[in-house]
Amino acid sequence: MTTTTPDHADLSPADDDRPWSDPARPVEERVEALLARLTLEEKVAQLGSAWEDVEPAGPEVAPGTNLFGRVGDLDETARHGLGQLTRPYGTLPRPALEHARLLAERQRQIVAQSRFAIPAMAHDECLTGFTAYGATIYPTSLGMAATFDPALIRRVGAAIGADMAAAGVHQGLAPVVDVIRDYRWGRCEETYGEDPYLAGEMGEAYVLGLQSAGVYATLKHFAGYSASMGGRNHAPVGMGRRELTDVILPPFERAVAAGVGSVMNSYAEIDGEAPAASRRLLTGVLRDQWGFEGTVVSDYWSLPFLVNAHRVAADLSAAGALSLAAGLDVELPDQRGFGPALVEAVRRSEVTEADVDRAVRRVLRQKVALGLLDPDWSPEPPALRAGELDLDKPVNRQLAHAVAQSSAVLLSNSGGLPLPSAGRIALIGPCADDVRTMFGCYSFPNHVLADRDDLGNGVEALSLRTALAAELPDVDWVFEQGCPIREEDRSGVPAAVAASRAADLTVLVVGDKAGMFGIGTSGEGCDVEDLRLPGVQEELVEAVLATGRPVVLVVSSGRPYAVGRFAADAAAMVQVFLPGEEGGRAVAGLLSGAANFSGRLPVQIPNSPAGQPYTYLHPPLGDRQSWLSNLDPTPAFPFGHGLSYTTFEIDGLAADRDVVPTDGRFTVSVRVRNTGAVPGAETVQLYFTDPVAQVTRPVRALLAYAKVPLAPGEETTVGFDVHTDRLAFTGLDGHRIVEPGEILLYAGSSSRATPNELSVQLVGEQRDATVIRHHGVPVALT
Repeated sequence: MTTTTPDHADLSPADDDRPWSDPARPVEERVEALLARLTLEEKVAQLGSAWEDVEPAGPEVAPGTNLFGRVGDLDETARHGLGQLTRPYGTLPRPALEHARLLAERQRQIVAQSRFAIPAMAHDECLTGFTAYGATIYPTSLGMAATFDPALIRRVGAAIGADMAAAGVHQGLAPVVDVIRDYRWGRCEETYGEDPYLAGEMGEAYVLGLQSAGVYATLKHFAGYSASMGGRNHAPVGMGRRELTDVILPPFERAVAAGVGSVMNSYAEIDGEAPAASRRLLTGVLRDQWGFEGTVVSDYWSLPFLVNAHRVAADLSAAGALSLAAGLDVELPDQRGFGPALVEAVRRSEVTEADVDRAVRRVLRQKVALGLLDPDWSPEPPALRAGELDLDKPVNRQLAHAVAQSSAVLLSNSGGLPLPSAGRIALIGPCADDVRTMFGCYSFPNHVLADRDDLGNGVEALSLRTALAAELPDVDWVFEQGCPIREEDRSGVPAAVAASRAADLTVLVVGDKAGMFGIGTSGEGCDVEDLRLPGVQEELVEAVLATGRPVVLVVSSGRPYAVGRFAADAAAMVQVFLPGEEGGRAVAGLLSGAANFSGRLPVQIPNSPAGQPYTYLHPPLGDRQSWLSNLDPTPAFPFGHGLSYTTFEIDGLAADRDVVPTDGRFTVSVRVRNTGAVPGAETVQLYFTDPVAQVTRPVRALLAYAKVPLAPGEETTVGFDVHTDRLAFTGLDGHRIVEPGEILLYAGSSSRATPNELSVQLVGEQRDATVIRHHGVPVALT
């Protein structure tokens, strides 16, 4: 690698005149001292990035890699310094230590070319684990949400953060806290589901975990991305301000309140406004209302998209000026709008240098906080100095197993599970013996190695077929694929039907294989027209069920498919949301009965592939109105649903008061008892509705929940401390308010299984609740 001499070497400061390198000085003093020395070109350089490993050929790992490619060599792109290095681990398959050595070399070059020896921050993807070759692959975010266990997800974030920090990566591009609005959207798997409170809980847990390891988390995608029309990626968003404020924004707001370090803009447009150029969103909401103090980074090539996709900027210079003025601080993955184009925009007075300074301050604060400007900073990542970088440690695998096990949802069971320990069982389906059908689209194998089967997966992963054979060795297993994931090849169906007829029981495993931009059936750019299973898998299911033999249907998918119509004929049904590298072992242990199911649905499972236009969080008109329409949107399995090998009873719902001030709080308690014969965990769920309000309100909304492990016969009381902020909504005047009136509370095991009901009355003046205080953490009572 070539190292060049800085253009301004004659202006370099003396060694004793570097106050920004003194850790004893206040952060702001250090930042201002360095900012005052930087030229305009050096300032703008801190707002840009370089993607050294990007390849214009092969699978697209971001929307535009085959179109945009590289800007130039590091000699040129870091000529005045550099803000960020893009995906030093997550682009090409190299051994981890080789990546670390290359990262160190690049940092040395950047420092050498920088007049003030400023290193770059390095960022990488980390949605289902550190997206690096050989790194642990956890379940998808949708699977994590199905655990209903934020403490567990905080451990996942901490584990991923520890690996990234050891590798010398400073920022992770996760979590995705978009709230699902249309199941057809390919990126459903990347989210925490369809409820803003659950998404906020899980997102906050992941952020706190990742940042506990010294790695900045990045909220994605601000805002509205998940509500694209028709579920089509990068399509316009036509939502109103109430849906935006009451459904889409709360998870972002919660993570900002928790201290998240970075926020990434959405690719979508909202009512004609592109978020990458929206001062209303990036400054008005994010900073002025919520007090966010971190950096706003662009999603990859968002600035060029302002020119060629949104057409709100005439050229890259105008795009850079628009985004900077709106409040965007760092351009990823390179420097097309925030490189020389931004320098020229400042010189033409299209944007002020004060706007540049504002963004650079935010970048430098983070570099100071990370220790990048300290005199003892080393370009070598900690793992490189130690000589070892194991990204799939046994403790990580144990954690991945715990999440996979906790995320599997038992939808129905009429005696098909647990599986018998002997006899003849047919294992059928395209997802039964392909480990990549258990990985999300941002896992390294599916993300980068889609055309490189020769490199394997980089991690050990057992297919469900292999795991079941080990779990139940006395069973006579017979395997038939039946059909491919997506190709319309029915030639294997007759053999699958014959195997099922000859067996005592069949385990049928169907679903997705995630990928990017049409390579997969789930994932970024892998949207669907309706909610039928991909390819001819539905025909396979119908044919196997028609044998009349007992069938356990296992769906491993990145979105909820309309499999509810199979429930009446299946002996049992299980839903997993791409459970990661330990998914085979975890699911096998659950099917055998060695472990108990405890997952709950973070999304509904529809009955009809096209007759379910709403998520559970809908107003009254979204419910079935049989006299107005022939379509029935009632789901097969509702939000929050999940069974177990034991049974539970939930009763005794009570509140400590039935009259509450509009700026008050109350405690709700409910009893839960394990009424079965084996240990298990029930997720007690508290919902509310506002029966009469000035605007339409959801028929059910999750207010709080608690996952409670119980031994057979054990009983406990769970308490939920609720502040009235949790009941706020956007009123007719556009302000978030808490309105006096009746609130109905429901407790149970899902959004539709809520046999316990009570009423509280909010009294007093209508209260402005523009800034929400995030309350409602469940507290176990004796």
